[in-house]
Amino acid sequence: MGPAQIITDKLTLYATYQVSAWVRVGGLQAGGAPQNINVAVAVDSQWINGGQVLAQDERWYEVGGSFRLESKPASRVMLYVQGPDAGVDLMVAGLQVFPVDRKARVRHLRKLTDKVRKRDVVVKVTTSVPGGGGGGEAVKAADGVEVRVRQVSNSFPLGACIMRTNMDNEDYVDFFTKNFNWAVFGNELKWYWTEPQKGQLNYGDADDLIKLCSDHGMCVRGHCIFWEVDNAVQQWVKTLSTDDLSAAVNSRITGLLTRYKGKFRHYDVNNEMLHGSFYQDKLGKDIRATMFKMASELDPDALLFVNDYNVESMCDVRATPEAYIEQIIGLQEQGAPVGGVGLQGHVSNPVGPVVRSVLDRLAVLGLPLWFTELDVSSANEHVRADDLEVMLREAYAHPAVEGVVLWGFWELFMSRDCAHLVDAEGEVNEAGCRLLQLKREWLTRAHGHADDNGKYELQK
Repeated sequence: MGPAQIITDKLTLYATYQVSAWVRVGGLQAGGAPQNINVAVAVDSQWINGGQVLAQDERWYEVGGSFRLESKPASRVMLYVQGPDAGVDLMVAGLQVFPVDRKARVRHLRKLTDKVRKRDVVVKVTTSVPGGGGGGEAVKAADGVEVRVRQVSNSFPLGACIMRTNMDNEDYVDFFTKNFNWAVFGNELKWYWTEPQKGQLNYGDADDLIKLCSDHGMCVRGHCIFWEVDNAVQQWVKTLSTDDLSAAVNSRITGLLTRYKGKFRHYDVNNEMLHGSFYQDKLGKDIRATMFKMASELDPDALLFVNDYNVESMCDVRATPEAYIEQIIGLQEQGAPVGGVGLQGHVSNPVGPVVRSVLDRLAVLGLPLWFTELDVSSANEHVRADDLEVMLREAYAHPAVEGVVLWGFWELFMSRDCAHLVDAEGEVNEAGCRLLQLKREWLTRAHGHADDNGKYELQK
């Protein structure tokens, strides 16, 4: 048990609150177990994670998190700190809970975005006049000419998750192809889908989706070659002996990447290695690096990603930015050609500065960062819109982020409830409108006149 305080009368419904604290444990025995320290919020009978950290030693550790009350005014809300074993001292410093000023953050991010995503452009306007050699025409600067510039598309990768069943819905396909330029498949490329029973291969669904994307000039992420979490491994694979599993892994990666060589711009090689260890436990610590090496040999042009969840939220002791960095460096030291860092982005109550801090830490790797499965969830679509805007603005304003892929957008085809942007009937809700609004904001429009040299300058 640790310090606690009742804060019921301090909270406002639907406001996002940031939690910040420093914690330290004392009295650890040499070789003692790490201590999981958690800042928690008890809302009536509900428990909310306000941030946690794994204290490995007696240093000070920063805890950061967030929470929000949505359903109804609570009769009792208590903030408390908990976690260390009996006999282990707990020290807490600078514990704060404060509402997030998102409007101020948006103003700040707009300035950052201009620096990161805009470039100076010079439009030179010329006109033809009589008098060229041989009675032809000459070209001269068109000074004073009115110039209107309208950017019609943005090269920044913005994608969405699609599934084979979606292709039969014309409205779905229309929204997808008009508003996104990248895609990822929900299940159709995963091993349990392409080979549910040993030797029974099913690539038809993936083939259909690839054709849809190719017909509309879209790039595609390959998700995923393997999935390290035990409950995502099909039963027949689990029953294999070590030798047979090694052969099956080799067959899977060879068959998949040979068939689709050049079709996928990215591959998530072994999904969620911070949260699972099935293949590593069965085949040894080198298997993960081996998977990356084989993928690189089979499809050298594909960028190879690690991909995991909760890293961006600072709420999971297994998935801290430092743990992710350590894992990636470890793979690189084994010769794995890791080409990108995937942050899934299944977030709740996002706080911009917390997300930015994580991105800054991961950026030291010098690898492209992508939000690969972004979704936000709230029954209130206005709150959902605000949360989506937080994530998209933070991503777009960070120089290390090179793309964002949403984990779906259509109601009934989302992995999380209350996360859709378009209703089942095809009506765009507030969250979808916010996405479209941001897409418009990030397109340049300008109007002016060319100078005496026929130049019109657009400056960031």
